[in-house]
Amino acid sequence: MGFTGFPDEAFLYYEGLEADNSKTYFAWHKHLYEDAVRAPMLALTDELAAEFGSAQLFRPYRDVRFAKDKSPYKVHQGAFVDLLPGIGLYVEVSAAGLFAAGGVYTQASDQVARYRAAVDEDLTGKPLSSITDALVASGYALQGERLKTKPRGFTEDHPRIDLLRHKSLYAGVRFEPEPWVHTAEVRERVQSSWRAFGPLLDWLCAHVRGSELPRR
Repeated sequence: MGFTGFPDEAFLYYEGLEADNSKTYFAWHKHLYEDAVRAPMLALTDELAAEFGSAQLFRPYRDVRFAKDKSPYKVHQGAFVDLLPGIGLYVEVSAAGLFAAGGVYTQASDQVARYRAAVDEDLTGKPLSSITDALVASGYALQGERLKTKPRGFTEDHPRIDLLRHKSLYAGVRFEPEPWVHTAEVRERVQSSWRAFGPLLDWLCAHVRGSELPRR
């Protein structure tokens, strides 16, 4: 069965989970998660795979081992197309609606070093500024973990200091749960956004690449 949108039950399920993030709620409503959330997300990513690659759906369970918040379940369903470690495309459904993004989400120390070196160099940094400026002008938000101060070795008057502060960098757009989210138009919106993120991903894959450090 092809993708036909996310039903109302998907958003009602997450509204309920936000109010009662418990094993009891999840057990009683697991059929809603499977039928209204997971199955449509699988159908959506399957239809996008020919152009963008296969996506991995994240598990609904939170890793609470080192978290202060011990809520056992995620209040969203995400899927990620992994182009290189930490670099790729993302889509998410939650009570707040739909979220599509693309960029680098986690960087090892060697990736951060390559990222900052490329941003610092005019030959590679200026194109990234043009890419991010174009995304912002098109209505996408630049997000990611950022330092509150300048990174070591750089001055506050660096022409790309805002980009240098980023430890992760992705562009995203959030859509509220309007009537079209219940239709196949979702696929067109995600597809259009992911295509727009292409230049950013190309830059990251070329200049940041995957981590070359051994896994811990």
